[in-house]
Amino acid sequence: MTNVARTTATITRLGHQGDGVALGPLFAPRTLPDEVVSGVVEGSQLTDIRIETPSEHRIQAPCRHYKSCGGCQLQHASDDFVADWKLSIVKTALAAQGLETTFRPIHTSPARSRRRATLTVRRTKKGAMAGFHGRASGVITPIPDCHLLDPSLIAAIPLAEALAMEGASRKTPLSVTLTTSETGLDVLVRDGKPLDSTLRVTLATLAGQHGVARLTWEDEQVAMEQPPLQAFGSARVCPPPGSFLQATRDGEAALLAAVQEITQGAKRIVDFFAGCGTFSLPLAAQAEIYALEGDRGMIEAMQAGWRQGKGLKKLKAETRDLFRNPLLPEDLKPFGAFYEAAVIDPPRAGAEAQVAQLAAARTPVIAYVSCNPVTFARDAKTLVAAGYSLNWVQVVDQFRWSAHTELVASFTLAS
Repeated sequence: MTNVARTTATITRLGHQGDGVALGPLFAPRTLPDEVVSGVVEGSQLTDIRIETPSEHRIQAPCRHYKSCGGCQLQHASDDFVADWKLSIVKTALAAQGLETTFRPIHTSPARSRRRATLTVRRTKKGAMAGFHGRASGVITPIPDCHLLDPSLIAAIPLAEALAMEGASRKTPLSVTLTTSETGLDVLVRDGKPLDSTLRVTLATLAGQHGVARLTWEDEQVAMEQPPLQAFGSARVCPPPGSFLQATRDGEAALLAAVQEITQGAKRIVDFFAGCGTFSLPLAAQAEIYALEGDRGMIEAMQAGWRQGKGLKKLKAETRDLFRNPLLPEDLKPFGAFYEAAVIDPPRAGAEAQVAQLAAARTPVIAYVSCNPVTFARDAKTLVAAGYSLNWVQVVDQFRWSAHTELVASFTLAS
């Protein structure tokens, strides 16, 4: 047997995906800065890695599935290291735009708090198997003791496997998205067999047996025992299947608390990329809200929740593509004096077009929620150049043990 040549390297930093990076560059997953490692070079990847000199920040991963599962990237690092690294990602992104600010201590969601998961479920010769894909692999890793997910999602793994037994082909695995709600589990299935009358009855029976609030197969609702409600302040909302939610209730609460602090005292607030009302509905307890969102289903869900809420002030909600059709200065001019604050929570692409219009309209206070430090820093530079102060940033780590970073930032127009 031919011996494969091994290379020794020193990890100099972590990349944005959480992989260690050595000179070359060589990317080495699940390594840490200053570690000496050895492995086999395959292109730009180091494989078959051995840790020759471990970092002082290396710990034993708490989850027994970590080595084979691709769901987490950073369980081998101490919590303090991960917190410092995530703060550094945001600081570096701002520095690249010539910006700096005050950073509040990072808020990290607890283990076993993720309220949504998309499982891959495959039929096998003996039954079915549900879990996450291994890293860069098509192999499914079962996750019965996952440290990431809410226990109610783990308890639903047998349901996911039963759905595959009834509705998956032998060649194509199911994609089963499980979401916790106040009234039970919300289940969305993709890549299943076409629905017919027999399969509909079977699926509805499974949903009833497992206490599912709602079961959606592709784009068709198959069963709904009761609406799967999410609490946004005093309002209760039934989101469209698979629509955006913050990853954890804990993280959502931290983001909301920061947004409420930034917009405190404002009587009229405009909320861009408002989703189903994550911020709009809680803020409506104190202020009139103008909410804009590109997805009509989410806007309708927000409006229904507002109508049934108690003690909420006026909510105007509009379906609008804010990338192609941002509110222009003439649209916002009445709001510049009339709306004292803006909340903006764009997807990863950021909100370049809308931020430019917000800056031109000189909205006095802006709470910017971001899931991408690079596009946030780009948009922050636009605001600062227009005369805004970047007062502080709060990093919220609700995607624990991943390379993903979220934040809230406070901007005020300099007087």
